[in-house]
Amino acid sequence: MKYKNVVEGILFIVGDEGITIKEISETLNISENEVKEALTELRKDYENPDRGIRISFLGNTFKLTTKSEHKEFYERLVTDSHVFSLSNAALETLAIIAYNEPITRIQVDQIRGVSSMQIIRKLMARGFIKECGKENSVGKPNLYKTTSEFLDYFGLATKADLPKLPNIDKPIVEEEKDLYHSDYKE
Repeated sequence: MKYKNVVEGILFIVGDEGITIKEISETLNISENEVKEALTELRKDYENPDRGIRISFLGNTFKLTTKSEHKEFYERLVTDSHVFSLSNAALETLAIIAYNEPITRIQVDQIRGVSSMQIIRKLMARGFIKECGKENSVGKPNLYKTTSEFLDYFGLATKADLPKLPNIDKPIVEEEKDLYHSDYKE
């Protein structure tokens, strides 16, 4: 079986995280040489000038990346306010950062329950958030906070103008109902 197509799918799924040859080998239960062959074939396919992406080896991992010769179009997509609208996921991520800043991407992911890496990159490219330091924990993850562009976009003078959140510290207790003696009548 040729694994080129499967490796391509794996690269798509892992996104910006990237993946090592060893991880692909373990996932597909094939030798590292077979993985290298599949990656070599894919890289040749992506070298075609008609393709918009390529396979890059960055930080000891392989990942799909856009071609630098198309950079101006990608920047326009991300920064043009008519083209770039905020999805519900982007609004959710932005709200989490605004109400909890400074916050790490991992903390945002934990609150949302899904990866926010791509959304955070888009929000940074748009200028709504920025890195504001490193958390003093294992791995020293980046901390993010909102910017003045965020305030301008939403018509806020300061972060204090954000709507107040309801008090959610109180536990929600539902009244226990006795279904046997309920008002239900046949």
